[in-house]
Amino acid sequence: MSGLTLRDVRKIYGETRVMHGVDLDIEDGEFVVFVGPSGCGKSTLLRMIAGLEEISDETVGIGDQVVNDVAASKRGVAMVFQSYALYPHMTVYKNMAFGQKQAKTDPKEIHSRVTAAAKILQITDYLERSPRNLSGGQRQRVAIGRAIVRDPKVFLFDEPLSNLDAALRVQTRLEIARLHQRLKTTMIYVTHDQVEAMTLADKIVVLRDGRIEQVGSPIELYERPANAFVAQFIGSPKMNFFSAGDLSPNAGKTLGRELPTTEQVGLRPEHLVVTDTASAVVEGRLDLIENLGEYALVYLISSTGVEFIAKTEKPPEAEKGDTIGFTIKPELAHYFGAESGLRI
Repeated sequence: MSGLTLRDVRKIYGETRVMHGVDLDIEDGEFVVFVGPSGCGKSTLLRMIAGLEEISDETVGIGDQVVNDVAASKRGVAMVFQSYALYPHMTVYKNMAFGQKQAKTDPKEIHSRVTAAAKILQITDYLERSPRNLSGGQRQRVAIGRAIVRDPKVFLFDEPLSNLDAALRVQTRLEIARLHQRLKTTMIYVTHDQVEAMTLADKIVVLRDGRIEQVGSPIELYERPANAFVAQFIGSPKMNFFSAGDLSPNAGKTLGRELPTTEQVGLRPEHLVVTDTASAVVEGRLDLIENLGEYALVYLISSTGVEFIAKTEKPPEAEKGDTIGFTIKPELAHYFGAESGLRI
């Protein structure tokens, strides 16, 4: 097992700068998730670690070795792709064994590794099947098993659940979490799904436009986002933002402070509580309710035209167009600079 070190890592395609000096330390055995919107550089960074993309500047280290000039096959990493990348003409066993056979590993050792990985992933009964006779979830487990057989220092996952339906995503996510607990190997996982990030990660790296916005544990990013971008990206539904003019007249009294025009306040939907007008921090006209059984998502529009969401245990007893007031505990409000977006 090994940790990773990235120092001022940059990626340039011609005149286009894609990664802008990334510094990151990943501890041995950590499960680290890269998240961010499409085009933020998370997959590019993963491929640079894997050796599939050339590093334009500075260093990537795995363990105590700088690997900038080390071939992908020699870095001690194993990558699991979104597309599974299985050989359709080979059985599951042969797919899992192929890499080690090419590396001329002893056949007995190959058999031992394949059967052990199959047992971990509960695919022992599928070893003689071809990939076309497997479900999407089973194919992804085979792809993960092929990575396990390599006995890598670092596992790299590039959006491995994107092709699965909702139920299989949850199931496979749990299997990956259990796999990490069992193997205790360093894992780096790329996703655009912040729910995957929150449930899997020891540490989350939030990326935007080729730069790191914040690094921390899931609860650190949820409770103390460094800026408005992170605040809206981490959490589902995303955080609501209001300027001073969007708040109710008594908001300052409830929050314990007045909001200057140079600031904005962030209120998470799950922290908003229905209240009367006198104690409301923000009010809105009811636009839509999504009743999801265990909770309801209430969509509203403030008098200043700001659309916001409240997440409530039960749907409010109101009709479309009715005005509803919401309050919040003062310690759950977040404040950011209106221009800089930085946490205050």
